[in-house]
Amino acid sequence: MKFAKLLIGTTCFAMIGATQAVAETLTVATVNNADMIRMQRLSKAFEEQNPDIDLNWVVLEENVLRQRLTTDIATEGGQFDVLTIGMYEASLWGDKGWLAPMTNLPDDYDLDDVFPSVREGLSVDGTLYALPFYAESSMTYYRKDLFEQAGLEMPEHPTWTQMAEFAEKLHKPSEEQYGICLRGKAGWGENMALVTTVANSFGARWFDEKWQPEFNGPEWTKAANFYVDLLSKYGPPGASSNGFNENLALFNSGKCAMWVDATVAGSFVTDNSQSKVADKVGFTFAPQETTDKGSAWLYSWALAIPASSNKQEAAKTFAAWATSQDYAELVAETDGVANVPPGTRESTYSDEYMAAAPFAKTTLESLKQADPASPSAKPVPYVGIQLVTIPEFQAIGTQVGKMFAAALTGQMPVEQMLTAVQQSTMREMKRAGYPK
Repeated sequence: MKFAKLLIGTTCFAMIGATQAVAETLTVATVNNADMIRMQRLSKAFEEQNPDIDLNWVVLEENVLRQRLTTDIATEGGQFDVLTIGMYEASLWGDKGWLAPMTNLPDDYDLDDVFPSVREGLSVDGTLYALPFYAESSMTYYRKDLFEQAGLEMPEHPTWTQMAEFAEKLHKPSEEQYGICLRGKAGWGENMALVTTVANSFGARWFDEKWQPEFNGPEWTKAANFYVDLLSKYGPPGASSNGFNENLALFNSGKCAMWVDATVAGSFVTDNSQSKVADKVGFTFAPQETTDKGSAWLYSWALAIPASSNKQEAAKTFAAWATSQDYAELVAETDGVANVPPGTRESTYSDEYMAAAPFAKTTLESLKQADPASPSAKPVPYVGIQLVTIPEFQAIGTQVGKMFAAALTGQMPVEQMLTAVQQSTMREMKRAGYPK
């Protein structure tokens, strides 16, 4: 009898061991933005539904994440099974065969519900290479109470010149109230995302039709001087260290009268649990200047699977779950409907969501108007509003971002900085064989 019990116990132990042996651990690399932190927290529900899949999270700052993922996928390092990437990487890496195609999705995924512009931005020749977690444009956030106190009125479509005038009147550094907060942290996806949309609105472009850089032209000169002057005079101290997350924290603590950045921040600045000014925030479109072309960007943080992963089916199961309508419903149930990841699905923009999210209308209109194929008042040979979708842009944009940050800190005059940017960009483009 004792032997029988021992045998049964051994058999059960073996069965448990077998179950554990087939469980797959997926390593998920993601950015330390609040929506992804929420995804990590809510992923316990996924693991309960899929006991054969365990999740191992690697959460990194934006610049670090991009560097780590680029190095890993280019060398087939195989450190990660799920990658959080953007439209830039999805199109280039998909074209190189570095990503697994997102085909054979679950029947209830409803890919047709995803906005066409978002699908196209994550595809190559009609093949989808990443599933959108959220999509964003850029918009203007402002303090309605401060505007009212100062007798100011924010236009629906402000110009950058008007923004500078408002910033001057609202800048009270002795009270830790700064006229405007903008990205200054170096990085092709940090300061250059904002700077490029400023430049676009002044009529500038990265390259002419023959791939010649144009940083020595009058448009870039005006835009760069404007950006550095505006942020130096009316921005917070240490602006060259501030990216999306840092400016979000400043705005939520009541220190920014205005902020121009990603539309995805809407749910955070209106969240009473993290924003001191949640009931005082106004929303309008990103500033224009001489043109509205390219004044608001288009981007998506999305989940992709490296072709080198040997856990692709499990990875696809997780990526589909995290970007599904079911996940959106889970967020709505646990954290409130206004916190549903925005910008990806038509179904998100229900009457209930529009009523709960005061930023939703501006977000939706900005996404619809963004046109990556026509980002400048002048013709361009590239696709991309706040970036240029060529393999060399990551290195070039990073270098240019560092130089803009140096100009912001006063390490070099703007004209000297632009000369250096023109020379370094021309050198890299010639090396890559672009200029004609």
